[in-house]
Amino acid sequence: MGSAAEFVPSSAMAIVAHPDDIEFGCAGTCAKWAKRGARIVYVLVTSGNSGSQDPSLTREALAELREREQRAAAAICGVREIEFLRYNDGEVMPTLELRKDLVRLIRKHKPEVVIALDPTRMYDGDDYINHPDHRAVAIATMDAVAPIAAMPLLYPELGPAHQVREVWIQWVDDPNTWVDISETLELKIQALLQHRSQVGEEVAERVRQWAYQAGRGLVPAEAFKVIFLKKREPERSAHPE
Repeated sequence: MGSAAEFVPSSAMAIVAHPDDIEFGCAGTCAKWAKRGARIVYVLVTSGNSGSQDPSLTREALAELREREQRAAAAICGVREIEFLRYNDGEVMPTLELRKDLVRLIRKHKPEVVIALDPTRMYDGDDYINHPDHRAVAIATMDAVAPIAAMPLLYPELGPAHQVREVWIQWVDDPNTWVDISETLELKIQALLQHRSQVGEEVAERVRQWAYQAGRGLVPAEAFKVIFLKKREPERSAHPE
């Protein structure tokens, strides 16, 4: 079983569909890495402009509100760079346009690690169908990372080619890497609670339970499937059991 407790990339980019996807997923890891000096960039493909049952809200007003919530959540985790692509919530498709937008951002920020959604996840258990935006963003992210962003003859107008070293996939059934978030679990929860348009205080205990489940009851953790596109330098490798 791989453990990434000691691994800290120099830079990482989390690419997700909606405000709060990071906080529900990888915010503990992002906060831990940020505390250790990593440069973290959040990429939000939508601003969640359909994510409300309140008919008095417009999509424009909701997008503005949810971007404010996301900025507040990111700041709690020590993250100050956020890219909003502002696709319409609920209408994202894995198009060439989206792939190119993600290639442009990968080449701009040059992350060592990309944290991604799972392109294979259609449902979870017997009571949840994965949001189509999650699936679309996941596919576009994988296509942008490997191999497109690293190919200098493809889209030179989007910037110099950049090869991401590792892809960390959150919300997976077959993780191979666990990050101990004991020191950042409460930051993760406080960040999630900034999304007041989406969650209430009751979510805190659920997130704690999920973290300990991921850590097999031993420590609070976040679990990932890591794809190593380039081998780590030996001194930076995780310690396998």
